[in-house]
Amino acid sequence: MTYQENLSVFAFVKFIVNRSCGNATTIKLPGYCPEEASEYIANECPKLKILDLGSDNSNAIIPKFMIKWKNLEMLTLGKLYLKEILPQIGLHCNNFICLSAPYNYFGKDEASALVASLPRIKYLDLQEGGFEKEALEMILQGCKQLVHLDIRNCLGFCDDDVEILELASHIPTFMCEGSTVMPEPSSLQERRLYPELFCDKINHDDYVYDLNFDFDDPFEGL
Repeated sequence: MTYQENLSVFAFVKFIVNRSCGNATTIKLPGYCPEEASEYIANECPKLKILDLGSDNSNAIIPKFMIKWKNLEMLTLGKLYLKEILPQIGLHCNNFICLSAPYNYFGKDEASALVASLPRIKYLDLQEGGFEKEALEMILQGCKQLVHLDIRNCLGFCDDDVEILELASHIPTFMCEGSTVMPEPSSLQERRLYPELFCDKINHDDYVYDLNFDFDDPFEGL
């Protein structure tokens, strides 16, 4: 994206945010959004409850904005710094119940961060990602209030794994169809690169200005 296009996205986001008069509760960002736009939303949308960051907005500054979104309940993100953002959500967003983070890799560190930070999470969408089986077991055992878990088309476990199905038996909506174990890497280099292969599934046809805002009308009743 060129510098001029970058400015255009920021200008558009700023225009829409300003129209909400600080009352926006739901925002869906374009597939790519400059850091300046994310920071502007953080500063001007304190009532935000639902945020969709888009698949390509993986800049490292997002975690520090969680302190400004204390009312956040639902978050959708692409490949992001999960180990950094999850503790911030747990610390600042007391009403948080839903995380959608497809295409991400969950090892034991990521699973530990999720369980420690969001033990009362109710909705998880982690489809088309990669898992260490032990990490998935940690999530199933640690997030006891899950009512919805989508781990379809993932790598790292089989969708007919008896242990996984038993651990997930308490979840009303559990989906794991199409998941399978990863093939055995044939070289040391492939072994080192494999975790990244899990996450290389981002859909790049998302350069669309798709911002949706729901907010209380400040002029209602006047």
